[in-house]
Amino acid sequence: MRREQPGERDAVGQVIRAAFGTDGEQVAALEAALRADRCGRDGCSLVADTGDGVVGQVLITRSWLDAPRELVEVGVLSPLAVAPDHQRRAIGAALVRSALAAAADLGLPAVFLEGDPGYYPRLGFVPGGTRGFTAPSVRIPPAAFQVVTLPAHRDWMTGALVYADVFWELDCVGLRG
Repeated sequence: MRREQPGERDAVGQVIRAAFGTDGEQVAALEAALRADRCGRDGCSLVADTGDGVVGQVLITRSWLDAPRELVEVGVLSPLAVAPDHQRRAIGAALVRSALAAAADLGLPAVFLEGDPGYYPRLGFVPGGTRGFTAPSVRIPPAAFQVVTLPAHRDWMTGALVYADVFWELDCVGLRG
């Protein structure tokens, strides 16, 4: 796992499109918009490279926690993508672990995601509601709203996750229908 290089944008887009199938264009548009809006954190766009090119990617984006004491910058892990022919080889798990380490190095207190409750708990994620966090939308199933707290987290840091505007502008929050 390593930081994404400037010339790898097209390869990353191809991996995202392939990994998300029929939703690939929407997720690739979200990822591109997050970068354009400067929501992506420096050092938190990581890729997996097999030597033959990029086969996986993860992005930590900036969002906020509306804590009672003050607004706190946190990370959102989105998207995570692994090319279909490289899935089930622990590449996604390695990307997530590397992204969480990078987020901790940046001093972020927590990283949130909307994701499969059967996959992410083994990587340290727990339902956000169990830690005093509220999802940014009622359309996010409670089990899918997950968080990892990092060393910079303090007990008073609870409250509602506030997504960056890009998530709302592209209607990429929770489930529709």
